[in-house]
Amino acid sequence: MARLLSVNVGLPRDVPWRGETVYTGVFKSPVSGPRRVRRLNIEGDGQGDLRGHGGEMRAVLVYQADSYRHWAAHLGRDDLVHGNFGENFTVDGLADDEVCVGDRYRIGTAVFEVTQPRVTCYRVGMRLGEPRLPALLVAHGRPGFYLRVIDEGEVEAGQEIVKVADGPERMTVAETDALLYRPPHLADRLERALRVDALSPGWQASFRALLDQARGDGDGAAGNAGLSPVSVTRPAWDGFRPLRVERVVDETPDVRSLWLTDPDGTPVPAARPGQYLTVRTLRTDDAPGTVRSYSLSGPPGAPGYRISVKREEHGRASTWLHTGVRAGDDLQAAAPRGAFVLQDLREDTLPVVLVSGRGRRHPAPRHAVRPRGRRRRVAAPGLVAARDAERAYPRLRR
Repeated sequence: MARLLSVNVGLPRDVPWRGETVYTGVFKSPVSGPRRVRRLNIEGDGQGDLRGHGGEMRAVLVYQADSYRHWAAHLGRDDLVHGNFGENFTVDGLADDEVCVGDRYRIGTAVFEVTQPRVTCYRVGMRLGEPRLPALLVAHGRPGFYLRVIDEGEVEAGQEIVKVADGPERMTVAETDALLYRPPHLADRLERALRVDALSPGWQASFRALLDQARGDGDGAAGNAGLSPVSVTRPAWDGFRPLRVERVVDETPDVRSLWLTDPDGTPVPAARPGQYLTVRTLRTDDAPGTVRSYSLSGPPGAPGYRISVKREEHGRASTWLHTGVRAGDDLQAAAPRGAFVLQDLREDTLPVVLVSGRGRRHPAPRHAVRPRGRRRRVAAPGLVAARDAERAYPRLRR
């Protein structure tokens, strides 16, 4: 029988992080005694960024004690305590590969429904001082999940968690998460996910976009052997749309990375390693708007897009992205595009050799093409060209 081990709450506050001030409610702490659960949250709890957290479909975040043990071993940590992953309920049981979207559970006098996997953002990494953590949660298949409150009531640590109804389609949290973030996005599985009425509207919108894209696929490969026919695939959205600058990282004196997410907290459609993102700069009195494309430099399965921009001496777009853009701003961006990507070859064990002669902040080929859980020899020699050693190897100066 599953059990509620801890109820964790916390109100949002300003937290310094990498030179910025972040208003966040990710810092949760265990509380004793009964707590009232209402439609939007738990008594004494709150969220800082309501675009990506909270609301009726994300009222309560659940994370498992088994995942705590996994991360303690993987990260070499012995200091993890309940609430560290920003969850409201720390539970024994309810694994992501067993719980299905639409399942309903009774805890105390309240009834809950599973609505979606957690959409990881940098705040969980900030909480634990592990910037890699958002991508690791996806890569390791341990996102946790959100609950909607069906019947308000009181809950308390130590109570049993009783399943009262099965969700339709029996699609697990882990399966749902992988369907969004990991190719292939098969049409029949997307259609199956969209038949789950309990799935939150944001995830439904992302799956509809992926389904439209899957239905537009071509029948055969073209061009170099081993490359996917992405060029004939319909983009995830038409034209330009706003993406929120989630955070900014100055990698070197002249290279800046920007993490981009959906302003409403909706998961962004997955991109393929090797694709690029096109952004449009603002038109001002001093300069016309420009359109530039930048390689996606984030790891596969990350919850947002990352682009890395080198500032050019007379570059209008790169200068604006370095000096005129801050975390919280919106950028106009087109959907990821680009056909120079490897196929998702499930059974291919042949070695792959990639040679990169580009800047230090472009995607690491070894990271981009090695699928999780598959043996594949990847050699990725890097030919680094730079004006001086500081630009080629910025870590040497630290």
